[in-house]
Amino acid sequence: MMRGRTSTLRTWSHLLSLTLLLGFGVRDLVALQTRFTTTGHEGPNVELGEDPMRKMKVYVYDMPSKFNKRVVQKDMRCLMHMFSIEIHMHLFLLSSTVRTLDPEEADWFYTPVYTNCDLTTTGLPFVKYMPRMMRSAIHYLSTKWPYWNRTDGVDHFFVVPHDFGACFHYHEKEAIMRGIFPLLQHATLIQTFGQVNHSCFKDDSIIIPPYVLPRRISNHILHASTPRSTFVYFRGAFYDVDGPKGDYYARGVRATIWEIYKDNVLFDISSEHPTTYYEDMQRSIFCLCPLGWAPWSPRIVEAVEFGCIPVVIADNIVLPFRNVIPWDDMVVFVPEKDVDILESILTNISMEEVTMKQKMLSSPSIKQALLFSRKSKYGDAFHQVLRALASKLPHSSSIYLKEGQPTTLNWTNGNSSEFIPWQI
Repeated sequence: MMRGRTSTLRTWSHLLSLTLLLGFGVRDLVALQTRFTTTGHEGPNVELGEDPMRKMKVYVYDMPSKFNKRVVQKDMRCLMHMFSIEIHMHLFLLSSTVRTLDPEEADWFYTPVYTNCDLTTTGLPFVKYMPRMMRSAIHYLSTKWPYWNRTDGVDHFFVVPHDFGACFHYHEKEAIMRGIFPLLQHATLIQTFGQVNHSCFKDDSIIIPPYVLPRRISNHILHASTPRSTFVYFRGAFYDVDGPKGDYYARGVRATIWEIYKDNVLFDISSEHPTTYYEDMQRSIFCLCPLGWAPWSPRIVEAVEFGCIPVVIADNIVLPFRNVIPWDDMVVFVPEKDVDILESILTNISMEEVTMKQKMLSSPSIKQALLFSRKSKYGDAFHQVLRALASKLPHSSSIYLKEGQPTTLNWTNGNSSEFIPWQI
């Protein structure tokens, strides 16, 4: 059944639903355990915006299954990884009250194309296929429907959750050389990557959290009185998989962390990923969130969910839903150049500031805003996306091309492989 072909929405939704079930000056850790235990229930109830669904209408294109369903059926792993929001957003919109079946009344058009779902044997997306799939999808909708051509895609949005968004590469140098996919230059991009003054970031993009399985979070919640006996915690790679190339991977930040702090009693850091990873975060005061291939990672979301103060080491990062989530009140930002004095920075944060950040992190509304709930809830990440889309309305009349006006997009840009029609 998993690999069978189906043309019915009901069967497809049922298939996916089944799969989805799947400055202290304190150096004594005992003292830290006593002084920084929090209740976890006293945080402010942050108001994250009114419900945008009363007015906005979204038309979901009915795309050939080769762009979405069949890619999932080929490899179900893509339902669970951090790029899988392109799938879950599709499912959400299909049953959302913002959806309209009449494209003439739509404010926005959504194209369900799963560019991150064709995976290698190691579970990573094939970046070389992403532009080919996206170009084929846009070519299809622009020849079948009139709506793309009348605005060159200005009233269309796409979910592009890869490392550098619509630049479609995980190496920053190659991503910059490739640039934002030309046919998406006018569309609104919903992406996890955000970094100011970067060629892979559009100022009008909607920055979202990476996908973290909500059930995996809820299954690991410890009692709120659990002591936070670890000062600094991190689990993850420090070097490129090919060996110590710290000057390239993570701009050398992770390599520096390892070389300086691997034997420091205040730092619990390792490249091993234990089964108690989530529990360990709940026993820690600070959780390091350094850049890797890209500035963001699921650690930022995980740290917030478990009340561990995120220490973001990624210059000029744009965090999710920055207009509604008070990141400055929850996060410690450390410039990449200062990673060698990280211990001094963290041990000089006052107890009052730590307590304030922990209380803010305990806010249920903030935690909910960063998760894409299996059964969508008011205020969750899905609704924050809708709110961001609604904030861009109404569209100006200037977005519509005049009759006979040629496209302003470069359809001939790209290498020859990208012009081959996409097949799975």
